[in-house]
Amino acid sequence: MSLQDHIETLKEKHAALERALDEENKRPLPNQDAVHDLKRQKLRIKDEIYQLERH
Repeated sequence: MSLQDHIETLKEKHAALERALDEENKRPLPNQDAVHDLKRQKLRIKDEIYQLERH
């Protein structure tokens, strides 16, 4: 897998987490633990993408 392929895969995961976060927030009573976990995962992936793109 090339570096660009890896970055694209991470971007797809980031987008999937964004959709999951949107769905959770649309619930009448969002699970705040799940929201925080999804945000944490998104941030970790965003940081990894940033690091990979810098090289």
